[in-house]
Amino acid sequence: MNVLVILQGPAYGDERAYNGLRLAVSLAKRDGVQVRLFCFGDAVGCAIAGQKLPDGYYHLDRMLASASRHGVEIGLCGTCMDARGILDTMIVDDARRSSLDEVTDWTLWADKVITF
Repeated sequence: MNVLVILQGPAYGDERAYNGLRLAVSLAKRDGVQVRLFCFGDAVGCAIAGQKLPDGYYHLDRMLASASRHGVEIGLCGTCMDARGILDTMIVDDARRSSLDEVTDWTLWADKVITF
């Protein structure tokens, strides 16, 4: 089964990105499931490397790395990155700049699309 998880909400402030990443990793651990994750809007902030957070808080950049280790391909909306001043050099190695064309292809590839 092919699953596309789309994150749209802010990296922090609510828990949609956190829960979307948790689900993506959990799905990727299942046999026969291939997962791709795409970030739109404020969710591109999840991929900023070296995030400094209070002790005990979840680190979305580290969660993306975990997702990648479990085979999740991670794309970030390039237009959304540009609108927020996020450069390619600022993002974690496990994610990459992507495009609307690619997420369109991923949507057609997917058996299920889940949005957060």
